[in-house]
Amino acid sequence: MNALSNAEPLLHVHELQTHFFTRAGVVKAVDGVSFSLQRGQVLGLVGESGSGKTVTGFSLLGLIDAPGRIVGGSVRLAGVELVGIPEAKLRQVRGKRISMVFQDPMMTLNPVLTVGRQMELALGAHRQMSRKAARARSAELLTRVGLADADKRLDDYPHQFSGGMRQRVAIAIALLHEPEIIVCDEPTTALDVSIQAQILREMRLLVRESGTSLIWISHDLATVSSLADRLLVMYAGRIVEEGPTATVLRDPRHPYTKGLLDSLPAMARPGEELRQITGGAPSLSSLPPGCAFAPRCERATAICETMPSLEGDAVRRFRCHHPVGVDA
Repeated sequence: MNALSNAEPLLHVHELQTHFFTRAGVVKAVDGVSFSLQRGQVLGLVGESGSGKTVTGFSLLGLIDAPGRIVGGSVRLAGVELVGIPEAKLRQVRGKRISMVFQDPMMTLNPVLTVGRQMELALGAHRQMSRKAARARSAELLTRVGLADADKRLDDYPHQFSGGMRQRVAIAIALLHEPEIIVCDEPTTALDVSIQAQILREMRLLVRESGTSLIWISHDLATVSSLADRLLVMYAGRIVEEGPTATVLRDPRHPYTKGLLDSLPAMARPGEELRQITGGAPSLSSLPPGCAFAPRCERATAICETMPSLEGDAVRRFRCHHPVGVDA
């Protein structure tokens, strides 16, 4: 999908804010996040643990439980506002038009129901069909994600599958209703490299064949670089850089993005110590004034105590007073 397409975006998120109200204070897990997703596009959402990636994904589907809640902003799916709509209407959208693949399928698959029965129940939530038809549809999807003997495996329980197979089952469930968007929350993190490669290959094929849009949440830049068309880099609940994946990885503007790239083992010469970003991510309940990355940034000056705005154009934006590779 051309990043410069003038078509109306499938998903438009504007100034999304999701906060958690705890005894220790208000945790601003998502603090003014805005982005758009076109049809058939793969959007990568990267950052360290605690940057707000997963909460952003959960917010899109309205999966925020107390003490958290969406306190501001807009999430529009094909022009339909999802923030603030009744739960009954949201359930009609969730799973059918936008679905999610979670990081650990063993935590989301029911251990006392067969995989086939769980897929039948998921189908029954949005359409009327016979059990025979539901079973046939379920077997078709398991075959599509690369599981052999799909019809027999429908009668197995989640614990009878390997980690990679369970993740394929989770992807198959997300595909049951041919949703327009699938949010993938680090679905390959716990898998070995060969299984990761297989799943990434299958997801690329899915996007190409069906036109489904993906939001791929990960802390692994190497994985995202092989899949995403466009990249969003998050830090402390905010987008700090966005643009075409190849451009951002080749020529990062935000010091945090550059720090993530520099810390990759592939960037170090043999025998050299790995570079790392000094310090740790700030508490989201007590963020420093201005740029949240400033305490860890070698380029920070006094002006960084004021919040930088997202600079750039519709293709490339970054939030920094002293961007890398740009004259002051």
